[in-house]
Amino acid sequence: MRRSVLLTVASVVVATPAFAQPRVLTAADYARAERFLGFNTTPLVSGTGVVPTWLPDGRFTYRVRQPDGSSPLMLVDAAKGTKTNCAATPAACPAAPAAAAPAQRPRGRAPETLSPDGSKAAFIRDWNLWVRDVATKQETQVTTDGVKDYGYATDNAGWVHSDRAILLWSPDSKKIATFQQDQRNVGEMYLVRTKVGHPELSAWKYPLPGDSIVSMIQRVVIDLSAPTPKVVRFRMPPDEHRSSVCDHIACGGKLADTEWYPDGSQVAFLSNSRDHKIATLRVADAATGEVRDVLREEVATQFESGDGDQNWRVLPASNEVIWFSERDDWGQLYLYDLTTGALKSQITTGEGPVLSIERIDPKSRTIWFVAAGKEKGRDPYFRHLYRIGMNGKGLTLLTPEDGDHNVSLSPDGMRFVDSWSRADLPPTAVLRDAKTGKLVATLETGDISKLVATGWKPPTRISVKDRNGKWDLYGLMWTPTTLDSTKQYPIINYIYPGPQGGSVGSRQFSAATRDNQALAELGFIVVAIDGTGNPTRSKSFHDAYYGRMSDNTLPDQIAGMKQLAERFRFIDLDKVGIWGHSGGGFATATAMFRYPDFFKVGISESGNHDNRNYEDDWGERYHGLLVKQGSSDNYEAEANQTMAKNLKGKLLLAHGTMDDNVPPDNTLLVVDALIKAGKDFDLLMIPNAAHGFGAASNYMMRRRWDYFVQHLMGAVPPKEYVIGPK
Repeated sequence: MRRSVLLTVASVVVATPAFAQPRVLTAADYARAERFLGFNTTPLVSGTGVVPTWLPDGRFTYRVRQPDGSSPLMLVDAAKGTKTNCAATPAACPAAPAAAAPAQRPRGRAPETLSPDGSKAAFIRDWNLWVRDVATKQETQVTTDGVKDYGYATDNAGWVHSDRAILLWSPDSKKIATFQQDQRNVGEMYLVRTKVGHPELSAWKYPLPGDSIVSMIQRVVIDLSAPTPKVVRFRMPPDEHRSSVCDHIACGGKLADTEWYPDGSQVAFLSNSRDHKIATLRVADAATGEVRDVLREEVATQFESGDGDQNWRVLPASNEVIWFSERDDWGQLYLYDLTTGALKSQITTGEGPVLSIERIDPKSRTIWFVAAGKEKGRDPYFRHLYRIGMNGKGLTLLTPEDGDHNVSLSPDGMRFVDSWSRADLPPTAVLRDAKTGKLVATLETGDISKLVATGWKPPTRISVKDRNGKWDLYGLMWTPTTLDSTKQYPIINYIYPGPQGGSVGSRQFSAATRDNQALAELGFIVVAIDGTGNPTRSKSFHDAYYGRMSDNTLPDQIAGMKQLAERFRFIDLDKVGIWGHSGGGFATATAMFRYPDFFKVGISESGNHDNRNYEDDWGERYHGLLVKQGSSDNYEAEANQTMAKNLKGKLLLAHGTMDDNVPPDNTLLVVDALIKAGKDFDLLMIPNAAHGFGAASNYMMRRRWDYFVQHLMGAVPPKEYVIGPK
């Protein structure tokens, strides 16, 4: 039998023409692609990245890379609009602010949080809060009853954990608003570090959706003005570890949903329900701990109060609250009475959500805010700065250019620095009048001439319709710099479905976005499309797949690529690949399982494949509370391992074995299901790597290139090419 088989094969070989040899990519091909990675392209750009440091007198400084590679300190007189190079005029260089020196904590001590006046620094030691006098270096223990897993100001949301202190100083630097976090009976996560000898176990508190016990916070104020520090507990039950801004109580590096009254007498804060559907604005007396409720908002899905920071503000002087709500399907500002909680008026109206309040002037009753989507005919993700009266009148656009605007207002609110750009347009940094938007001075204009000289080109801005033809979706497309429009190229979909972000990411100019252009140089079309379910648009857009997490915008991605293939004939829809990391890893595996006839090759990195195995706050916010349904629950059908049997194409799974954000058992659940289904797949577990792969990132990138070259292009990659310094 074995002999006859061999003879049959031999006869076939003789009778048919020789197969075409696959294309062979060389190390030179990979080296060309590598030239489009960020560490090679960024040094070719100058005059970008203006980040002002405002000085007390209204001036500001900044540094940007110059064409010669230098980064001199520039000093700008905002009132005059004049700029001085401090390297050329040393006498003009301002002295460093007095409070800057203590920013570096003494070696071996936990991270410190400086008081507003720079005189004190708070930190955690042995589960208690301590304060160090910056001048005398004297350390004072200000809480005494903190114990393991029931400590003060502790930074632990499961997916993030550190030794920094989460707190908010009062404006007068005499009090601290923080909490004592109870995690004593919360479930733990375990990881094992690879090493010679006995394995090293890492364990920490990591609550999961559906757990009967999750992290709770007992809110407190610590009064440092008395001879002995006094801990004032709020007279209310503990809150769930939740915020209306992110899936932590520390968002953007500070205690979220908390605001001191200017005189330090009271603290306003939000209590957010475990499922994020109810937000209650409360005010606590800092001296007694008495708490009163001001207003309450309940939504059907999840309440959020802004993009990166809360958009509610208390105005004690006028006894008012500025409140953020999406009740009319757009993120708007409303004015409430601080005592009664009664609605007084709506401030902002119309399409386009308010993203962040930048400044409030109570005297002129003016608000400066950043919003997106208010300018017709533009990418709705572009951010613009506006001002408006608290009476809802006088809406004024202050950043008129068609692009995405990063703004920084001066402390006195008179002027602002605006650095604006697009994916296809380098940044321009200007100084403008904050009342009228009038141009005061042009600070820098990005120079990409050296970058363009290498053959670099920007990605193409694209728009397509969603799966139902209802919404316009926006994204970017990268093509080879040597594109031959008469040929067809395999297409790779880079995906990050959110729902707290999107595939495109920042709308600002970038010399390299991940390895998208590098992949394109190898002979692919690469697209990133922000599908329905992403934030910073309407409420209905953001909630498009609430409770159906495995949707992952995939029907939008497919619809969008089909539209692009009709528009650009060089796209080969018979060769579609997809890859993503974290949420994108989740989406990639889902794509390969739910749409196996469309997606042929997928690379799933660090995916949260089953959100019952990811931290509680994220899943319970975007999917709802876990509800038992007989022997199952409302999360099971959304888990990737339940669909693994549908795999047809080539799938590479990758995960770091010490990933303390998305634990690696998320991927191992999928591996187990694939094995049980008898499916072929590839697996790369990176020893001791965390969520982002760290030192192994370039290795993972090269493996990603190889996988698409081999299985999507049908070519042969160079053997063991090394990305990075040779």
